Amino acid sequence: MKYIGAHVSAAGGVENAPQNAHDIGATGFALFTKNQKQWHAKPLSEENILEFKKRCEEYGYTADSIIPHDSYLINLGHPEKANLQKSRNAFLDELQRCEQLGIGLLNFHPGSHLNKISETECLKIIADSINWSLEKTSFVKAVIENTAGQGTNMGYRFEHLAEIMEQVEQKDRVGVCIDTAHTFAAGYDLSTEEGFTETFDQFNEIVGFDKLMAMHLNDSKKTLGSRVDRHESLGDGLIGWKPFELIMKDARFNGIPLILETPNPDRWAEEIKKLKDLIK
Repeated sequence: MKYIGAHVSAAGGVENAPQNAHDIGATGFALFTKNQKQWHAKPLSEENILEFKKRCEEYGYTADSIIPHDSYLINLGHPEKANLQKSRNAFLDELQRCEQLGIGLLNFHPGSHLNKISETECLKIIADSINWSLEKTSFVKAVIENTAGQGTNMGYRFEHLAEIMEQVEQKDRVGVCIDTAHTFAAGYDLSTEEGFTETFDQFNEIVGFDKLMAMHLNDSKKTLGSRVDRHESLGDGLIGWKPFELIMKDARFNGIPLILETPNPDRWAEEIKKLKDLIK
């Protein structure tokens, strides 16, 4: 089973996300459980939580088909103590919201060194942040998203992801989300079958498919190795349809959320349908 969907709106309350996903034919989805551009948000109400769970059950969305994304403000590798703690507190809140909603995964960007510390130091701080947060929660898994390597962002090499996870104490509660546009922009060529095979052979050797817990399916507006994060609709960018066809036909990508973050929501239903057709 492949959980194919998109990062849908939760405007008006998290309980609206399952309906929005159902409306575009999704079998899985992503959402923000709070405003992603603000540090603080009011707690989820009992009504929010119960209605979210009710609608997920109604439309057949299981815990392993849903993957929220945390706030873009959070930097778990921040080199300054006060700002680091602010990020850790916000990340913990995101994890706790997932547990309230019965969701087992939380996707996040690892963090940035801001040219103030080394990459090695930043990776250690990120791992320490994950450890600090997981100690205070019960079951939700921290899912590290690979990045394009824009600015001082860490996580654009598979080795970064592996190094973070090596330092996480609860190894059964950490994994990765591979974004195809980020992967391409970071210099891994997914646009051909040969490049796709080589990329995921490297991924399996360095990280391991057992740690793949989600994917973001995006084409790229920017060139291979550009380290610039700009998503494009599937087939309209520089990656093309080939890797998405290969993902749909490969059992290694079963049982995880496969989420569109392409720039035109009006095309999500069409993109989801085409992805489903590729399985057949």
